[in-house]
Amino acid sequence: MVDTPPEVHNRSDAISAQTLLGEIEFEHVDFYYEDRKPVLTDFTLKVKPGEMIALVGPTGGGKSTIVNLLCRFYEPQSGVIRINGRDYTGYTLESIHNKIGIVLQTPHLFSGTVRENIRYGKLDASDADVEEAAKIAGAHDFICTLERGYDQNVGEGGNLLSVGQKQLISLARAVLAKPELFIMDEATSSVDTLTEALIQKGMEALMKGRTSFVIAHRLSTIRRANRILVIENGRIAEQGTHAELLRKRGHYYSLYTQQFRHELEVQYGVEDVPSKEREEIQEAVAAD
Repeated sequence: MVDTPPEVHNRSDAISAQTLLGEIEFEHVDFYYEDRKPVLTDFTLKVKPGEMIALVGPTGGGKSTIVNLLCRFYEPQSGVIRINGRDYTGYTLESIHNKIGIVLQTPHLFSGTVRENIRYGKLDASDADVEEAAKIAGAHDFICTLERGYDQNVGEGGNLLSVGQKQLISLARAVLAKPELFIMDEATSSVDTLTEALIQKGMEALMKGRTSFVIAHRLSTIRRANRILVIENGRIAEQGTHAELLRKRGHYYSLYTQQFRHELEVQYGVEDVPSKEREEIQEAVAAD
């Protein structure tokens, strides 16, 4: 695998991208992993510098593909993706990847200490920089409770830590890297409510002044997004702010009310949700 030539590579005339903080544009993008099985069809989107874009919708709708194309792990079969008005295939891969920070649904940690895993975001960072990044990400407090603190070994793949703790370290790593473009892919779907709140706080700090794309399973994490895109069958079915989409009572409204109802059922039990709470679902959503 190491010796296999990558399908995505630098053009002979590629230049280094000085910044990714400009406008990002998908123009009539088509993409498929297998022939005759389109994932994105005529996908068009313009993103202003500093915008937070949230992607929601059913599994297989194309959310992760949009992010994979943006990171240039793949390239469109047709159409073009522009950054700062230039076709992004005209930039070197290294200059794009160095300016992107990603926090995934399943974070990966390496054998070694907490400090070493955070420092992977910026190899020449000082200990003070590492600890400051952990504080911003909301990881510092739990790290201090570990027997050896930042020098605690995390085990193979981080198996000595909980999923939430690994996620916070992964977020601290992204904070330390200071990316210009930030991507979060379902990063709160497997953590408890308390850890979700910590991750959200860290996300808000990291997103200031940066363009960001967030794929969300828990819709509570994206209420403050500048735009929420409902992605279905490779297209934008709806877009708008949280409040605007609720007022439309369309796809997003259905997703949100279903999740609200499910959370009540988990809290009380399917058959035990008080009738008052059932009746208040619509009112609460309308007031949100």
